[in-house]
Amino acid sequence: MIDSIKNVASLSATRGLGSIATDLTSAASSTLNASPAVAMGAEAGMNFASVMSNVAKDSVNTLKEAENASFAGMKGTMSTREVVDKVMQADQTLQTAIALRDKVVSAFLDITRMQI
Repeated sequence: MIDSIKNVASLSATRGLGSIATDLTSAASSTLNASPAVAMGAEAGMNFASVMSNVAKDSVNTLKEAENASFAGMKGTMSTREVVDKVMQADQTLQTAIALRDKVVSAFLDITRMQI
């Protein structure tokens, strides 16, 4: 299951979303530069697709760490507290990913319902 999540990061490359840039995004980034997080993203040249790719990679890494921790806990090489911490962190990451997915689906449905 975790390996199939890795493919999410390649979606932007296959659909050509990595090269999308408009005048509106540059205007929006110049007006929003008051926020340090926005300024960091603008300076680094990050776009929405790369941010989502990084979030997906971090989520996969968190889930893998929890999986490895649970195996280490079964072997007895990791304490129960550490295993519970990793699994709870993975659970929080999964809940965040589900909430993000729900918001994206909801936004997509709202767009498809718009009258042209």
